[in-house]
Amino acid sequence: MDGPGFTASLVAGGVAGVSVDLILFPLDTIKTRLQSPQGFKKAGGFRGIYAGVPSAAIGSFPNAAAFFITYEYVKWFLHTDSSYLMPLKHMLAASAGEVVACLIRVPSEVVKQRAQVSASSKTSQIFSNILYQEGVQGLYRGYKSTVLREIPFSLVQFPLWEFLKALWSWRQDRVLDSWQSAVCGAFAGGLAAAVTTPLDVAKTRIMLAKPGSSTASGNVLSALHGVWRTQGLPGLFAGVLPRMAAISLGGFIFLGAYDRSRSLLLEFGRERP
Repeated sequence: MDGPGFTASLVAGGVAGVSVDLILFPLDTIKTRLQSPQGFKKAGGFRGIYAGVPSAAIGSFPNAAAFFITYEYVKWFLHTDSSYLMPLKHMLAASAGEVVACLIRVPSEVVKQRAQVSASSKTSQIFSNILYQEGVQGLYRGYKSTVLREIPFSLVQFPLWEFLKALWSWRQDRVLDSWQSAVCGAFAGGLAAAVTTPLDVAKTRIMLAKPGSSTASGNVLSALHGVWRTQGLPGLFAGVLPRMAAISLGGFIFLGAYDRSRSLLLEFGRERP
């Protein structure tokens, strides 16, 4: 991938990530509290819905930038003109992007989610407590479950996004506008969010579990079984509506902003002497 393309992916991905995380933070808080072991009301209800926003703000730019740099690089590396192999290329690129991005996303997510269910605690205090009680590995609790959630999500979202863009572009016989790319992103994100909600519930339970508990060990199947045993199917899909709403809106803003920012940056790079 060339220099301008690398820079454009870096900046556009970061801008898109910050935009989404800050605009849709209240929906994310509500979703986390619906999924928390203590229940929605005890986790804070509708109070303090911006608790944990500093952690999201700090982590969102590098997280999104890391994803899109990897995504675009792997797409470039696996360049193929075969339409049959195109979905596989997008799946591999998205999966690689998630594995890299989660190295940044997971510590931010752990701190953010604990702040969301204890709104009275400061983000810096929660961060210090995690390091004191569990060390650096505490910040990466739930890494495996996050990757196991994000890869299936990306396997649905990104190939579907790319397919819908290509189909729409073919139907109108021209390149899509940014808002059209955003609509494709909203649809793809909403569908991916719905089918991966149980994995998101497992990830939330693991991140919020008390240190030393069986759930805190990070076993996704064990966490899913525990939710199924106590709450059944509704428990596995707790928070599905705010998750779908947040990710559909997020897909609209995130992928639309990414496409627009990247095209503007590439155009600016071509115009420079």
